[in-house]
Amino acid sequence: MWWLILLGAIVLFLMVIVLRALRFRPGAEQKAVPAPVAVDGEKAIADLQAMIRCKTVSYYQEGLADEAEFERFRALLKTLYPRVHEACAPERIGKSGLLYTLRGKSSDRPAVFMAHYDVVPANEALWDRPPFEAVIEDGMLWGRGTLDTKTTLCGVMEAAETLLAEGFVPENDLYFAFAGDEEIAGDTQPAIVETLRARGVVPALVLDEGGAVVENVFPGVAQPCALIGIGEKGMMNLRLSCAGAGGHASAPKPHTPVGVLADAVVKVENHPFPRRLTKPVAEMFDTLGRRSSFAYRVIFANLWCFLPLLDLICKRSGGELNAMMRTTCAFTEMKGSSANNVIPPEASVGANLRLIGGETIDSAIAYVERAIGNPAVKAEFVQGMNPSKNSETRGYGWETVKRAVSETWPEAVVSPYLMVACSDSRHYCAISDNVYRFSAMALTAGERATIHGNNERIPLDKIVRTVEFYLRLMKRC
Repeated sequence: MWWLILLGAIVLFLMVIVLRALRFRPGAEQKAVPAPVAVDGEKAIADLQAMIRCKTVSYYQEGLADEAEFERFRALLKTLYPRVHEACAPERIGKSGLLYTLRGKSSDRPAVFMAHYDVVPANEALWDRPPFEAVIEDGMLWGRGTLDTKTTLCGVMEAAETLLAEGFVPENDLYFAFAGDEEIAGDTQPAIVETLRARGVVPALVLDEGGAVVENVFPGVAQPCALIGIGEKGMMNLRLSCAGAGGHASAPKPHTPVGVLADAVVKVENHPFPRRLTKPVAEMFDTLGRRSSFAYRVIFANLWCFLPLLDLICKRSGGELNAMMRTTCAFTEMKGSSANNVIPPEASVGANLRLIGGETIDSAIAYVERAIGNPAVKAEFVQGMNPSKNSETRGYGWETVKRAVSETWPEAVVSPYLMVACSDSRHYCAISDNVYRFSAMALTAGERATIHGNNERIPLDKIVRTVEFYLRLMKRC
């Protein structure tokens, strides 16, 4: 008789998970009809070329940046966009900040559009085309900053210039906030935030770089996905070190500082941080999981049962999906002896942690120390910041951005997601509950791989599409 009860329980369990999967479908949505917008594509491309030719490379080391190139870029904006500068000449804030204030009919729902005009260095010898000559070839514009993020800055300014030529007055105040030190986590955007706070500005939406329109990023989903970051992970750098007596390598003790440290690294890697299902990831699973193939809908409709299985897959595969589920730790700079036959008196290794929501700097350090379990290994805090708060996915801010995305890429599924990298947008969480991270481009995996890498480039039609997006968004603000 007991086996009948067991069989009945198994059948009931299977019925529940299958029924939940069958009902796990997207709700009815009105299909977006793209509003026609007129873009001078040749001008947008030529203007972006001119921006790329400004070698605005930022460095952590003081004095390495060519300040003349940054000044050249700022002067270029005035030349390229005379109507914007006539209507709302920018304020210089901080070392590199430009804050444009375009007054609207109301100040009730102000919007902030962000971008940065500094770029990371480029190893020119490894590029197929020069990174700062803005070469156009086979329908592609080559150059450092084409994806990160001079194209979005260009999109904002082209849209504003176009609309002002038509006599456009926005419904609400618009702010364009540009910085030249985002790549080095500079103080410019925090200074702009403090300026806006002092003026009583509470943005109804803030838009910065982040997600994009991408394909093949979620299991079982064939459609392109427009991923809008509603939160971002924190970041922390640790220095793990171990001291010893040092000495000649011909007579080593059983464990050298390097060996002890290597053991510590392996222990941390073999004990990943526990999973945390945060709001951005839970909402992404709900949105995209409903559009997955049936086998994956069984999993995402029944996370109450299959979350441990999904967690195991994430831990073993690594990558971005795993990074959205937990705090990650990547070991980077390792230092020891300067000679092959000398045991170092101290060895150290850098650890870069990306903190999931709910984690803190203190809790992450404590977890690393527990995983290592060896007081001989010291964990020294170098720098860091806690995760951002999460933004709303209901109401004016979210719906305004979502509508503009859907009208520009109607084939894409719009979904929240968690940004695993860091951006300047986190500073705006202090004055707004509606901070969104979306780079207005449809990017292939190959194109995304060139960000901060070699041969960064963008198809010309995607430059025009970025301008179209900002035209639609500004009209809705």
